[in-house]
Amino acid sequence: MGFGHEKLDVYRAAIEYVGWAYAFCENLKGHRNAKDQLLRASQAIPLNIAEGNGKATVGDRRRYFEIARGSALECGAVQDVLHVCGALSGEDNKSRKALLDRIVAMLTKLGQRGYTVHEEQTQYIAGIDSDSDCDPDTDGNREQSKKKHTPLL
Repeated sequence: MGFGHEKLDVYRAAIEYVGWAYAFCENLKGHRNAKDQLLRASQAIPLNIAEGNGKATVGDRRRYFEIARGSALECGAVQDVLHVCGALSGEDNKSRKALLDRIVAMLTKLGQRGYTVHEEQTQYIAGIDSDSDCDPDTDGNREQSKKKHTPLL
């Protein structure tokens, strides 16, 4: 079954990045502040994607995607710090930044006004109510039901 955010490419890419960050930090000697910052910021990317995708309003959703985007950019800066300090090779920095760049691009698109991600509605429909009112028509008298309720749309 799965959650809606698990279907997003950006979420899966963010999880891939977190996996790399943890493996990299396990072998990193010293650089405690940068290591802590990389682990925290890398985790924040998928966590904010998941939380944002679950929000009901477009504004809330956008805010969480923008926070995730900021965390991805922060990870890039931490990589630069580790590279200049000699703890991360230029090749590793470049290849991981390519993944971050992809994540940032997708989050930028998701954070734009009017852009939303929806799950398939069919998985939530238990029965079909063919009229447009808000009741489930369990009494079998649809005409009377229509007169009692004003459609919400």
